[in-house]
Amino acid sequence: MVYRFKIVSDEVDNFCREIEIDSDANFLELRNAILDSVGYTKDEMSSFFLCDDRWEKELEITLLEMALNPEEDTWVMDKTRLSELVEDEGQRLQYMFDSINERALYIELEEIRSGHLAKAKCVDASGEAPVQ
Repeated sequence: MVYRFKIVSDEVDNFCREIEIDSDANFLELRNAILDSVGYTKDEMSSFFLCDDRWEKELEITLLEMALNPEEDTWVMDKTRLSELVEDEGQRLQYMFDSINERALYIELEEIRSGHLAKAKCVDASGEAPVQ
């Protein structure tokens, strides 16, 4: 399946990116596609959060293994496929690119269609990205 995500910011009104990615890709691949589309460096800590309909954070997917308790369930970007946690059109996520200042990009799964993509791609870009 191919997922099409729409990405917006609460800091820049006319900012929008749309990323298409294979559902079997992992969250690290989505992160890299987002960072490439906005021109950010890849050296900052970041996390994805699954969100409810009001953008309230629920489940966190971290860049690095962060669990102190080995029995605790954790989700790490390079080990978690998108299809494991993202299944429905309209599903919302936050990509926290600046955790110190709690700055995020807001992501919504706009479309799921049949097919396969070898590599994620930005299919639409408008507006300047928020400053990293």
